[in-house]
Amino acid sequence: MTDPATLYSRSFGHGPRNVLALHCTIAHSGAWRGVATAMEDEITMLAPDMFSHGRSPDWDETDDFSDVMNTAILRLIDRPMDLVGHSFGAVLALRLAAEHPQLVRTLTLIEPVFFAVAVQDTPDDLAREGETMRPVNEALEAGDRELAARLFNRAWGDGLTRWPDLREETRAAMARGIHVLPASNSVLYEDRPGLLRPERLQALSMPVLLMRGGKSAEIMTTVIDGLARRIPQSETRVVEDAGHMLPITHPQETVSHLRQQFAKIADPAGPEDVTRNS
Repeated sequence: MTDPATLYSRSFGHGPRNVLALHCTIAHSGAWRGVATAMEDEITMLAPDMFSHGRSPDWDETDDFSDVMNTAILRLIDRPMDLVGHSFGAVLALRLAAEHPQLVRTLTLIEPVFFAVAVQDTPDDLAREGETMRPVNEALEAGDRELAARLFNRAWGDGLTRWPDLREETRAAMARGIHVLPASNSVLYEDRPGLLRPERLQALSMPVLLMRGGKSAEIMTTVIDGLARRIPQSETRVVEDAGHMLPITHPQETVSHLRQQFAKIADPAGPEDVTRNS
């Protein structure tokens, strides 16, 4: 079993407000540097590397990946925190907020790839996403992780950098983590934790911010709108000229929305013990 205690995390900033930020698939905690730098006097951000990403060890593929990550993330929280997640990291954040609401002061979900919403609401949108991901899945089934990472980066990377222009170590890091994609399907598509049960999302009482890029895939509109209908107190914000990678491509716009979100609840001073419900 992958030891949850071995999850690597780094800290950004030196401000009074404690934030936990969860990155997207085949990225690493450094993806939050732009946001954290702009808020360095306001927040102290704790950002872990998912297993098989960044400086964390490899996931051993025995236990469910999302379960292992959930356990590991919980170990990082010793007080209520503002929780921010991007893409798959946003789905991990949503699960943590639903299962341990006492740990989450505010919840911000940026481009959450929780496709189970589309399974329930608009299966046609999901079919289009399936066509986008088909070459990635075929490459993974053939054991070609580098090709799978390249295709996935093309589909969801917003064209930030062409694959041949990436440094060799960056390409290797992306290929290293790409196998968690199919391992996440039971959560992303099938909602194994049951987050979409009406009583789960309607019970969320913390401020919830849903963010997406105006140029992102259509299915992200489906997911965001579906979550907004299910979370009564949520707010939706769109960064019109951004795509899926908006925390990296548009850090200032992201920061502007986070400041408004964090202002909804004053930051308590000092550490605060919390109880983790099982």
